[in-house]
Amino acid sequence: MKPDFSKGLVPTIIVEEATKEVLMLAYMNEESYAKTLATNTTWFYSRSRKALWNKGESSGHIQKVKEIFLDCDQDTLLITVEQTGPACHTGKHSCFFNLVKGVETSD
Repeated sequence: MKPDFSKGLVPTIIVEEATKEVLMLAYMNEESYAKTLATNTTWFYSRSRKALWNKGESSGHIQKVKEIFLDCDQDTLLITVEQTGPACHTGKHSCFFNLVKGVETSD
């Protein structure tokens, strides 16, 4: 099975294999997907730069691909990785650190 790139970019969720923590969301096009398969590291398409980028290329915080899952509609990817260093460009381990709403408890 292969992602459906007919509409362009495919959202790609990156999850750390060891902790199951969601690290980031990025986008892949057909070329970045092929490079990811070929190199066993994550490649994405930057919408702002309009170019491919290899995660960790400049920072050294690479993502070694462990598994790739395709959703039921074949239009979203979930990739489990072995993360080296922080995944977020801010230096945080995950890009999802801004709490919007917490779970309320009845104390």
